[in-house]
Amino acid sequence: MKIMFISDIHGISDNLGKIREKYKEFNCKKLVILGDIYNNYNYYDNNKEKVQKFLEDFKDNLICVRGNCDSLTDLYDIPTQPIKELDLIKTNNIDIYITHGHIYNEDNWDKENTILIQGHTHRPKISKKDNNIYINPGSISLPRGDNLPSYLVFNDKEFIIYDILDNIISEFNI
Repeated sequence: MKIMFISDIHGISDNLGKIREKYKEFNCKKLVILGDIYNNYNYYDNNKEKVQKFLEDFKDNLICVRGNCDSLTDLYDIPTQPIKELDLIKTNNIDIYITHGHIYNEDNWDKENTILIQGHTHRPKISKKDNNIYINPGSISLPRGDNLPSYLVFNDKEFIIYDILDNIISEFNI
């Protein structure tokens, strides 16, 4: 099953049209949002209505986890419930743990031989440490460093991080 992962929207809808387009192009079956969907701070020009419409369009194929900037009030607007801080996706005999990353991450993970996909740092990365695979798709709205907005696609046994210009940033085969 093809799954698309995005993180750290922070209420900014600028790149969600591109995500919708790539989701269809890749023929994905699920969209996973790794937290910080909205933004409970006023630092950015939030467009909650457009983000909400985007979420509604994917409601039958949407999985979300809670980020550190997601207020409980905002989460009531998410069309998938309940919203957890750690969740598990089982596909193709592979267990993929998903979280935002502010609690569970490469430095705070006690499971072995697992895949953990997280957001939070706004930096795309795939690494292997202690028999675990750690993947971060980066931020679709507010990338850090020299990175462009980015997202992750899982296709059976392959993880590929793309930037918003369709360049491959990193990939990993199981």
